[in-house]
Amino acid sequence: MPIEIWSDIVCPFCYIGKRRLEKALASFPHSDAIEIKWRSFELDPEANPMPGENQYKRLASKYGKTEDWARQMSANMTQMAAEEGLAFDFDHAVPANTFRAHQLVHLAAQHGLQDAAKERLFKAYLEEGQDINEVATLIRLAQELGIPNDQAEKVLAADAFAQEVRHDEYQARQIGVRGVPYFVFDDKYAVSGAQPAEMFAEVLARVWEEARPQPVQLTGTEGAACDIDGNC
Repeated sequence: MPIEIWSDIVCPFCYIGKRRLEKALASFPHSDAIEIKWRSFELDPEANPMPGENQYKRLASKYGKTEDWARQMSANMTQMAAEEGLAFDFDHAVPANTFRAHQLVHLAAQHGLQDAAKERLFKAYLEEGQDINEVATLIRLAQELGIPNDQAEKVLAADAFAQEVRHDEYQARQIGVRGVPYFVFDDKYAVSGAQPAEMFAEVLARVWEEARPQPVQLTGTEGAACDIDGNC
C-alpha cells in the first residue's frame, strides 16, 4: 500500500510528521506491505540565501514579524520536536534553497535509499546546521548513504532529476497541496500536517480495511464442515 508524502527539507513539521508516521507504522501489523514515496515540494523555490544569513531574521522578514517572535516560534517547534526524539538547532540552521537536495532524494530512490536520504537531509539541516546549499555538502551526505560520488556529482552538476522534482510539484498543485507535510494514503485519503501518531494509526487501519475487506459471514448459511481442530 503506497503512502506518498510531499515535503520540503527545511520544513520542521515535515521531520516531526515523519517521526509520527513512523511511530504509527511501528504498531501497524501490515507495515511490511507499506511503500513510502517521498515527493518534492519547495516552500520557497526562489530562495537565494546570503552566506551567513541569520535564520531568525529571515523568518521574521518573511512573515513581517520581529526577530523575538521568530525565536519564540522556533523554540516552540524545538520543544515539539523534542517530544518526538528530535533535537532541532535553529541557532545554527543555515537558510537554504532545497532544489538540489530534492534532486539528491530522487537519485537515492534509484538505489533504494530514498527514505534514508530524506532522513539524512532533515537531520543535516534541522539538527546539525549543515549548509545544504553547498554541492560539496550534498555529495558528502550522498557518500554517507552509499551513493557513489561520481553519480552524485553528475546529478547535481547536470540538473539531473530536475524534471522529476518539477513533476512532483506539478502533481502537488493538481491535488491542491498548499502546505507540507501532505500525506496521501493508497491514492484515496489525504492527511495534511504533522498529525498525532494516533491519527496516522487510524488512517492506516481504515485504508487497509477498505482496500482489503474481510469476508462477511451471512447468517443462516452455515453448513456441514470440519473445524480447525479436526472435528467433523
